[in-house]
Amino acid sequence: MEYLDFELPIKDLVEQLEKCTLIGKESDVDVSETCVNLQKKLDKTRVDIYKDLTAWQRVQLSRHPDRPYTMDYINAIAGDTFMELHGDRTVKDDKAMIGGLGKIGDQSFMFIGQQKGYNTKTRQYRNFGMPNPEGYRKALRLMKMAEKFGIPVVTLLDTPGAYPGLEAEERGQGEAIARNILEMTRLKVPIITVIIGEGASGGALGIGVGDKVYMMENTWYSVISPESCSSILWRSWEFKEQAADALKLTATDMKKQKLIDGIIKEPIGGAHYNRAEAFKSVENTILKAAKDLMRLTTEKLVEKRMDKYANMGVYKE
Repeated sequence: MEYLDFELPIKDLVEQLEKCTLIGKESDVDVSETCVNLQKKLDKTRVDIYKDLTAWQRVQLSRHPDRPYTMDYINAIAGDTFMELHGDRTVKDDKAMIGGLGKIGDQSFMFIGQQKGYNTKTRQYRNFGMPNPEGYRKALRLMKMAEKFGIPVVTLLDTPGAYPGLEAEERGQGEAIARNILEMTRLKVPIITVIIGEGASGGALGIGVGDKVYMMENTWYSVISPESCSSILWRSWEFKEQAADALKLTATDMKKQKLIDGIIKEPIGGAHYNRAEAFKSVENTILKAAKDLMRLTTEKLVEKRMDKYANMGVYKE
């Protein structure tokens, strides 16, 4: 388990507890009471640290190397029913954007999401979760396929942004994202979106237009990352914590601004501390949202979605 800077008190207590347990096993000394006290102290420290995290600490948790990624959620939720589909039928298959058909119970879904890597080799293979235009065109192809067969779409967002390379711009990165946003507003099947990690810029929004949009507790969703915002405003990354606060990018902030529909609670310490619980929470949220949305007629579904986004940013004095 890797620990972030603000989690170091937890690391120290975990190490003390492990040593205490080891002493008890390898000697005749009774350390049971000491171990119990250390466990109580560890539990209290965890609660104290995670109950009031700053925006920047939540950004750090969203990037935790042990945090589950899109394929982890899909494999846990859909299991062996998931069948990945490849290619945009124009350029190639973008490994940073994955998608395919799968079932939760008896209900079929089209799962789409950005996928990051677990080590240096797979991060390069997945392009660090930053899709090229062909990734967004693949996503749109799969959405259109889902529409054809009346299958709800589930998108899982976890990207530091769309790939900003020269080749991506030459192949129409901006147009691909804009096209997805346009087509998703009028797609004739339910769209359920869950931010499971980083939700950065148009890279996330390219598959983020949903009837229901949810954020996991320790994720962020913003037009720009705190580091990039800091470098633009202060010409330095040193002010990234101030930028994170100013951007109002946490799930709580987004819910207050009515830009998302709900927050999915995470286990204490983040989704990586109890993956099974995190997977179950996301699964239950998807099923509940799908049940509600599938009651609507196609016309009402599209109308409500368009009204939802048209009303964002509108206010009366």
